[in-house]
Amino acid sequence: MVGKEELDEKSLELFLKIGLDTKTAKNTVANRKLTTNLTAVINEAGVLDGCSRSVGNLLYLVAATKFPSNALVHRPALLPYIVSSKIKSTAQLEAAFKFLGDIGPDKLDLNELEEACGVGINVFLEEIELAVTKVLEENMESIMEKQHGTDVWYLCSKVKEIYLWADRTIVKKVMDEKLLGLLGEKPVEEKSVKKKKEKLVKVEDQVNVLGKGSMSISEEEMNSLAISPFPEENFPHPEKNLKVHTEIFFSDGAILRVCNTKEMLEKHLKATGAKFFSRFPPEPNGYLHIGHAKALFVSFGLAKEKDGCCYLRFDDTNPEAEKKEYIDHIKEIVEWMGWKPFKITYTSDYFQDLYNLAVELIRRGHAYVDHQSSEEVKEYREKKMNSPWRDRPVAESLKLFDEMRMGMIEEGKATLRMKQDMQSDNYNMYDLIAYRIKAIPCLFFFQFTPHPHSGDKWCIYPSYDFSHCIVDSLENITHSLCTLEFETRRASYYWLLDVLGLYKPYVWEYSRLNVTNTVMSKRKLNRLVTENWVDGWDDPRLMTLAGLRRRGVSSTSINAFVRGIGITRSDCSMIRLDRLEYHVREELNKLAPRTMVVLNPLKVVITNLDSTSVIDRDAKKWPDAQSNDPDNFYKVPFTSVVYIERSDFRLKDSKDYYGLAPGKSVMLRWAFPIKCTEVLHWVAQPSPGTNPLKVEVRLFEKLFLSENPAELDDWLGDLNPQSKEVISEAVAVPSLASAKVGDTFQFERLGYFAVDPDSTADKLVFNRTVTLRDSYSKGGKR
Repeated sequence: MVGKEELDEKSLELFLKIGLDTKTAKNTVANRKLTTNLTAVINEAGVLDGCSRSVGNLLYLVAATKFPSNALVHRPALLPYIVSSKIKSTAQLEAAFKFLGDIGPDKLDLNELEEACGVGINVFLEEIELAVTKVLEENMESIMEKQHGTDVWYLCSKVKEIYLWADRTIVKKVMDEKLLGLLGEKPVEEKSVKKKKEKLVKVEDQVNVLGKGSMSISEEEMNSLAISPFPEENFPHPEKNLKVHTEIFFSDGAILRVCNTKEMLEKHLKATGAKFFSRFPPEPNGYLHIGHAKALFVSFGLAKEKDGCCYLRFDDTNPEAEKKEYIDHIKEIVEWMGWKPFKITYTSDYFQDLYNLAVELIRRGHAYVDHQSSEEVKEYREKKMNSPWRDRPVAESLKLFDEMRMGMIEEGKATLRMKQDMQSDNYNMYDLIAYRIKAIPCLFFFQFTPHPHSGDKWCIYPSYDFSHCIVDSLENITHSLCTLEFETRRASYYWLLDVLGLYKPYVWEYSRLNVTNTVMSKRKLNRLVTENWVDGWDDPRLMTLAGLRRRGVSSTSINAFVRGIGITRSDCSMIRLDRLEYHVREELNKLAPRTMVVLNPLKVVITNLDSTSVIDRDAKKWPDAQSNDPDNFYKVPFTSVVYIERSDFRLKDSKDYYGLAPGKSVMLRWAFPIKCTEVLHWVAQPSPGTNPLKVEVRLFEKLFLSENPAELDDWLGDLNPQSKEVISEAVAVPSLASAKVGDTFQFERLGYFAVDPDSTADKLVFNRTVTLRDSYSKGGKR
């Protein structure tokens, strides 16, 4: 039998053969599902002996991107176009996915496929340059007004309207060059530190424009699936919801073409004023994490860009897992992230409407009360068998559903299920549950499970699959945005709205945000908190937004991070943690004043300085501080007793050591030499005989040792035992005594720190936000 390690080595060798870089190949091997998919694609494509990097990257996207099952059926027809480089860009591949997803199993026309994804269409560099010039001329007034604030991605999208199949990375490169010639370099004070530091990513296969030369492109430009700003084709105007449709295939080959009638759309547009409406619908069963920051950015950011509105809607349909604490936290953290909801609503606000519609669904013959256990439901679904109660009379289901509502049936003894399509290829059409009972058994009756918002009025609760789409419709949402794991539920979403005759929003899915060395699952986060593996939901080691805030990360740097990675449909968006740290460091470098703190103090007595003497020295808060502005400096007392880092002293000197040693001098930063080869940072007694300000410093490392702990069976065993270090006897300069909770500083040589809420009047506590080292800007990749 072949062992796991041997299989992993073979998979890694295969993935390197098709041109994947080493890190991507290794991360793929760590993902069993993706490894299986990619291996199958390579076999089907007939490139076991290898292929070019450009072809390999497209094959990787085929394996990693989720798309409708119809497109999967047509994969054997798609792969030869990729291998022969007839499909050679991500734009063409996306178009192919979209086209194939709308085509039935036996209806593929290769000529139509080629037309749909631009096979044989070449866009030369000269054509791109002419199109860029045309767009610049058409937008010249706005460009000259906004100067370096011009939205470059918007201009690029206009070029793409002229040449749909132009390579977007080349369009961006040409646009940047022409804007540089038009506007010149940014003024020095406006330049981003990132532009100064970040080197262009080395690309082994540089972009080739039909023999016209090659171009180097940065990492974020390489993220060609990113949409920034959000293009019209993905997010059409609400008035176009009449034309947008989804095809749902049933077992008998019939197609349900879901679209809004003219009357239905007119009613919707009248209610909304034809404005864009989205919603952010968290379940209040825990604190929000970094992944929710992306969802917030998409839903609220898109509404803001479209001059529309975004609801904050609590998806509160499970009273056992939800708490008022979580509701209050979500309200507060959404505001902290910089987003203002149009309205705050709750799914529970619509419980009566949902119940009435469930009754209507039964009356129309599309739902039934079922008595199968969860194990029986699972077994019947796996065998594609109908429930024994599926065809019970409508009147009987209505009576039983009413008894469920009144608390007359025990929890687990009955559910309301939608009568969908048990023979479908889509598991999410297998008669999903619409309502279930939540009641606590007492001596002679059932006590309704209390709900944090609606109280104890109900003992039956709608499921996500029943309530989500209906509330979207009731709130006149124009664009229902969600992550890719919900893509297969789109069929059920539209099925339910269609059989009830309700308005249908436009649905679009995007990939989740996953960050290395952490877990995102609410269930896993809840275990970490409740089992005390961490110090609460706002532990600075967690990727919860509360934890990041406590660590000293700002909402603006989180949003910059999300904008930087883009909004994609690629299902492999595992982002390195140091990429987030890069954006945090970028901001703090500009905003956090410098100061001096010694973590492991070593007392040094200066024997040739009067023990009663105090010399105040000026220290810069900012590297380029001007001497004529006193606010740019802080006072540092210099006395006969100073404290230096213990690591800055050795009993035995050496050539490669620049700290203090017997018979050797060093320079104390902002003060005096005590025979100089290197600058030391230090802290002195604020006055003779007075101890320096003592502070507690908490140093944090990655919470998990592995990049993707969520995939490990023993994920708790991967916790980093050195993820937190507490230094309780650090000393600081006196000026820090007035620091308040949330204030941020750069401790020279040590990193960026924020004042923790655990601080008291007697002792300040500082959390290290990030170190000074910037691994991402030195070539670190996603």
